[in-house]
Amino acid sequence: MAEPTNSEIAAALDELGDLHELDGAIVHRIVAYRNAAKAVREAPVSVTGMARQGRATELAGIGATIQEKVLALADEGAIPAAVRLRAKFPAGLLEITRLPGLGPKRARRLYEELSIDSLAALQTAAAAQRIRALKGFGPRAEESLLAAANAAIAARCVAADGQDGRDGGPGRMVLGRALAIGEQLVAALLAHPASERVQLAGSARRMTDSVKDLDVIATAHEPLALARAAAELDLVESAQTPGEAGVRLRTHTGLRVDMRIVAPDQFGNLMQHFTGSKEHNVALREASVRKGLHVSEYGVKDDATGETYRCAREEEVYALLGLDYIEPELRENRGELTAAAAHALPSLVSTSDLRGDLHCHTTTSDGTASIQEMAIAAREAGYEYLAITDHSASFGFGDEVSSDELRAQIDRIHALSGTDAVAGMRLLAGSEVNILPDGSLDYADEILAELDWVVASVHSSFQMPAEAMTARITAAIANPLVDVIGHLSGRKIERRPPYALHFPAIVEAAVAHGTMLEINASPDRRDLNELHARAAAAAGVGIVINCDAHRTGGFEVARYGVATARRAWLGPDAILNTRPWVQLRARRPRHR
Repeated sequence: MAEPTNSEIAAALDELGDLHELDGAIVHRIVAYRNAAKAVREAPVSVTGMARQGRATELAGIGATIQEKVLALADEGAIPAAVRLRAKFPAGLLEITRLPGLGPKRARRLYEELSIDSLAALQTAAAAQRIRALKGFGPRAEESLLAAANAAIAARCVAADGQDGRDGGPGRMVLGRALAIGEQLVAALLAHPASERVQLAGSARRMTDSVKDLDVIATAHEPLALARAAAELDLVESAQTPGEAGVRLRTHTGLRVDMRIVAPDQFGNLMQHFTGSKEHNVALREASVRKGLHVSEYGVKDDATGETYRCAREEEVYALLGLDYIEPELRENRGELTAAAAHALPSLVSTSDLRGDLHCHTTTSDGTASIQEMAIAAREAGYEYLAITDHSASFGFGDEVSSDELRAQIDRIHALSGTDAVAGMRLLAGSEVNILPDGSLDYADEILAELDWVVASVHSSFQMPAEAMTARITAAIANPLVDVIGHLSGRKIERRPPYALHFPAIVEAAVAHGTMLEINASPDRRDLNELHARAAAAAGVGIVINCDAHRTGGFEVARYGVATARRAWLGPDAILNTRPWVQLRARRPRHR
């Protein structure tokens, strides 16, 4: 029997967590299995192999008990506890728990109160409008469940017909997870004596929100040796037969990698072609044909002379076409070719331009580090100022962030600001307040006025109609004590769609009141997205890039917020926290 892959182990642990939740287990046990599944899914090497060496416990979230379950899955083909729990529930019930917006606890209620034990039963009950009568569901939840059940049944039919086209591979992976693997792989190959140049291409190089695979372009003085070395890396779960032209790989995270090895004088051609996007390349080829040139991965052919130009650098490819070099993040056919021909491409923002971060959390709410620890980490990340913006009371932290405690927090922050204890970091006393469903905030204006910085965000009631959600957010924007709206759309990339709202109305309100909008740099948010950020900045809205850090290592995600801004064509002037605090402070709505 083949050893279980990391994806298979993670799925088994996730299932075990769901089964325990269906069974009413204590929350700590359920969370333990979910955390373990996440750790396994993101592990870059074989967890089965680590477990056989007694080393799986080195992974965060994996203890001796879970390591034993991994070994049981490998040796017996199943986890005994999961087998016992499966016998207690209908087979279709577990499938229901995986529907968006449901989960094991709510699925069990449907089972106990309406005898819903399969997707088909859910479909029937929702179509008959029987679910909306249950407390905590309602018509909109029922409609969402019916749509989710229909989609799941359709997907199952497609998979049964063998038409899913995935070849057993994963769906799209959030860029942060993909780069964690891709950059390790590139570093390992660069360290090999046969390599010369190795670089990521594809959508990962364009810094898209998520990727379905990785493209790697390399040159080597011993191509076959490098391809064989790639296939033997610990990061790799399986590989096709290596050849001098490269090799196709699958990592332990389930990510597919297409590695191509080319001659040094064609590296630029391959990098340009495989970086894409498809839309950019199609437009580039069409424009080139009009000039009597043909562009491909093999070179740039001049129709008049029949000569094909091979390029070691991408800059040479674009120069042959009469274009300025186009940064990878811009290659989406959104006007970059016209701008490159007119020498009008923007100078894009970089992480080194950021001078402060205006959204982070400490142990006062759901962070894992103190004010002092976060301040020092921000200083080490290169920032001059940092706003401490713990969640407000209605987010679930109660007395810990009550009005009285917030005032005490303000005093603590101001006492530390600029001292040696925080390496001279300027600290701003802030809060991430909740925008309640009626558009009001969960702190009184009296205390908001005492803060240096106020982030207002939606954290609940995501299913509101677009008109109501828009009115909710614009009401917060109209409060002059709100400096910025955090993670505007509420999306979680590849996990949760944005809630419905009318973005033009949001922009109009932000312009009218001088309220800023945030690009949240968390790699699973990147919210505002690039299209909204570009439109908002063009309308005159001030944009800030924040890490939303919950731990001392959380400032490393700034690169993803900057990537979103770059994909939005934004330069340093459009990002307000590239400025000193005294200049940014003057832009706050209350100072207008």
